[in-house]
Amino acid sequence: MTAPGPAAPPPSSVPPAPPADPGTPAPPPGPGAAPPFAAPPTEGGRTRLWLGLGAGALAVLICCGGGGAAVVGLAVSNAQAIGEQGRAVTSDYYQALVAREWSKAYDTLCDDLRRREPRREFERRVATEPQISGYRVGEVDITTLTVPVDVTLAGGRREAQTVTLAPDQQTGGVEVCGVS
Repeated sequence: MTAPGPAAPPPSSVPPAPPADPGTPAPPPGPGAAPPFAAPPTEGGRTRLWLGLGAGALAVLICCGGGGAAVVGLAVSNAQAIGEQGRAVTSDYYQALVAREWSKAYDTLCDDLRRREPRREFERRVATEPQISGYRVGEVDITTLTVPVDVTLAGGRREAQTVTLAPDQQTGGVEVCGVS
């Protein structure tokens, strides 16, 4: 009968060869040998921890900062788009008035003005007002959605007008919603 436990391999009959160079250390012991130290080394552990935390904080900052930059970029491009649309619709309105195309001018108006004044009444009213021979559209004030316009009337008289804009709920663009 044999003793319980794992079978041990037979001892090697060949003695280990001496190292080739007396200055080189002997190879480490094989499996089951005791480690050369009782606990893992802690040297530099705090440095690695702080480097890891710093790298994590940098990653969070880049992600959040990138998101913040995207929001700012979106707001700036949205403001530029509103400015361009406001100038374009204001220019379209005055260009139609100069060309005496009352119907085209009416099409640039917001729904609120169209409800208050039907197309025929608008055409009749603007046909009797002093005719516009030229105009210069200023910059859109994004906070109040207004546009200053320097208007030259027939006969050479000039006046400053302010166009009020409003967002169009159906198209997402802007429309003329008042002239003062």
